Amino acid sequence: MSPLSWASTSASEAPPAASMPATASSSAQVLISALGQPAPARTAFAEARFMQVLDRPLVVSGELAWLGGDRLQRRVDHPQQETATIADGEVTQQRAGKSPRRFSLARAPQLQVLLDSFVALLSGDAGRLQHAFEMRLSGDPAGTWTLSLAPRDAKVAKTVASIAIDGAGKQSRCMRMQEADGDLAIDLLGPLAAKMPAQPTREALQALCRGTP
Repeated sequence: MSPLSWASTSASEAPPAASMPATASSSAQVLISALGQPAPARTAFAEARFMQVLDRPLVVSGELAWLGGDRLQRRVDHPQQETATIADGEVTQQRAGKSPRRFSLARAPQLQVLLDSFVALLSGDAGRLQHAFEMRLSGDPAGTWTLSLAPRDAKVAKTVASIAIDGAGKQSRCMRMQEADGDLAIDLLGPLAAKMPAQPTREALQALCRGTP
């Protein structure tokens, strides 16, 4: 799921990572290493989720936090409070006034993709990212850039088609997750989260993501 939809389906182990062209791999690795920061690392987010079954996107906002290791937390503050935590191979969802819901991470390919991508970026772990995804870097790592990720696991790719992370210098600005069924989630990260339009469109958000800081 993106920072995203915390849904469950089946998962499988990723195959061995394939090699990238040396120049592309080197540039991407340098960029990813530069993005690394110590845990805990927290960033504001605002997400618009475009679903084919709805006329308008679902919009939520809150905070994403990497707590170290494979521990990731997504706290939604608006429109209602909810916290989802990945830790020790388990996903825990907590809503105010309700009992926690728990399920195995192995049942949620989207969450595994989120964990691999977000944790690898925040920790600067290029090897982990390259193991889980085919990577392609475009743009200028010193300026604005886009890192495109395609899951290597064929079963995961049936759920998540691709992820694109837009950034400027050492800051990730957006994460766009394209799901195989046509749904799209766009997350504005950090200071850009405050610029989520009241009525977002795909085009407006992609322009924000790819624009200059």
